[in-house]
Amino acid sequence: MLGASACVGEETPEGTEYQVYYISKSETKVEMHPYWTQKESSQAVLRELMQCLAATPEKLEYQAPLAMGFNILKIDLEESKITIDVSEAYLNLSVTTEVLVRAAIVRTLTQLPEIDTVEMTVEGKPLVDSMGNVVGRMNADQFINNDGNEINTYELARIKLFFASDEGNMLIAAYREKHYSSNTPIERFIVEELIAGPSGQVEGLHATINPNTKIINVTTKDGICYVNLDDNFLTVPDNVSMDAAVYSIVNSLVELSNINKVQILVNGEVPTTSAIFQNSTFERNLDMVTSVKN
Repeated sequence: MLGASACVGEETPEGTEYQVYYISKSETKVEMHPYWTQKESSQAVLRELMQCLAATPEKLEYQAPLAMGFNILKIDLEESKITIDVSEAYLNLSVTTEVLVRAAIVRTLTQLPEIDTVEMTVEGKPLVDSMGNVVGRMNADQFINNDGNEINTYELARIKLFFASDEGNMLIAAYREKHYSSNTPIERFIVEELIAGPSGQVEGLHATINPNTKIINVTTKDGICYVNLDDNFLTVPDNVSMDAAVYSIVNSLVELSNINKVQILVNGEVPTTSAIFQNSTFERNLDMVTSVKN
C-alpha cells in the first residue's frame, strides 16, 4: 500500500504545498520537508502523504517514520479522525523514537482540513505510552514545533496549572499532560500553556492571561523565576483580576522543585500599573485557590 522510493513531489513546485515530517538518523528530532501535489480529492492527497511518510526522503540523514520496522495494517477515516492500526513490531521502538514517529505522523496528516485528530492502535488494541496511559486521539498542538523547522527530543510533562474561577478573582488547579521539546525550558512551557488557556475538558476554568501576550523570555536563577512578557499581559481577560493573572503564573511555576519565587516583568521592567507589582517577587499564594463548584 505504501511506496518505497524517494518522495520528492513535483519537480517544479505547483499545486498545493504540504509539509512531510521525517525523523533524523540519530532519532532525536524530526524535520519538515515540503511536498507539492496537484491532487484535489482528500483521499488522493491522504494516499500521497502516507506514501511520503513511508518513502526514503531526499535528505539521506533523515528516515521515513513509517519505515521503522513496523507495518501499517489498516487505515480508517471517520468524522475528522483517522485511525492507523500498526503491527506489534511498533512496540519495539524506543520511547523517544516512538514519540517522534507519532509527532511526524500527526503533524503531517492533520494538515488536511478533513483530519482533526489521529489515533493509533496496535493490532486493534489502543496504543499506550511509556507510562502505561492510553494515548488516544492526538492533534498537532500536542507536539510543540520548536526552533523553526525542527521538533526535537520530546519529554512528557505532567504540570499543575492554575486558571481563574467563574468569579475571576480566585484560582482553580488543573493538571495537564503534554509532550514538549527538551530544548524548551519547562518554565517557559508552563507559561505558554497558561497563555493558551484551559483545555475545556474541565468546566468552570477560565483563562487568566490575555491570549495575545508574547513571551520575551523566561529564566530561572537561584530559585527565582523571571518571567518577562510584553505589555499585552497588562490587559487581562474580562472579569479576571490582575491578582488572579499574577498568581496563576506564580502558583503554577512554584510547583517546580527548583523555583521558590517568581518575578514578573513587562518589557523588562516591573509594571507600575497595579499595586500588586509593588512586591519585587511573589511566593505561592494558596489563599487564592478554590475548587470547581458543583
